[in-house]
Amino acid sequence: QVQLVESGGGSVQAGGSLRLSCAASGFDFSSYSMAWFRQAPGKEREGVAVIDSDMITKYADSVKGRFTISQDDADNTLYLQMNSLKPEDTAMYYCAADYRDYDWRVISISRDRFEYWGQGILVSVSS
Repeated sequence: QVQLVESGGGSVQAGGSLRLSCAASGFDFSSYSMAWFRQAPGKEREGVAVIDSDMITKYADSVKGRFTISQDDADNTLYLQMNSLKPEDTAMYYCAADYRDYDWRVISISRDRFEYWGQGILVSVSS
């Protein structure tokens, strides 16, 4: 069955960096769209970044220029490199996967477009 397992979260001071990983199994990783979402306490889950099967990427405006999504098809692993972290980046971060292809250049990164989810991992940024 499909499994997505996040790792790499933790606590960091503002301005620092973290790299999240998502180990995927049970599906054809290279043919799926993969994404990172986050959810802060009391807020809706929001799309942070997506990468599709053609390696086209899209980012939320709030993280553009600071976060980079990438994947290693040989290891079936999705990454999120987070630099220049801010306190407002504090949230649970989730890895997500879906087989459907969208034109992410015009489609928003919304949770209803992803079927499979990891359990989440906490990122905490202090000022």
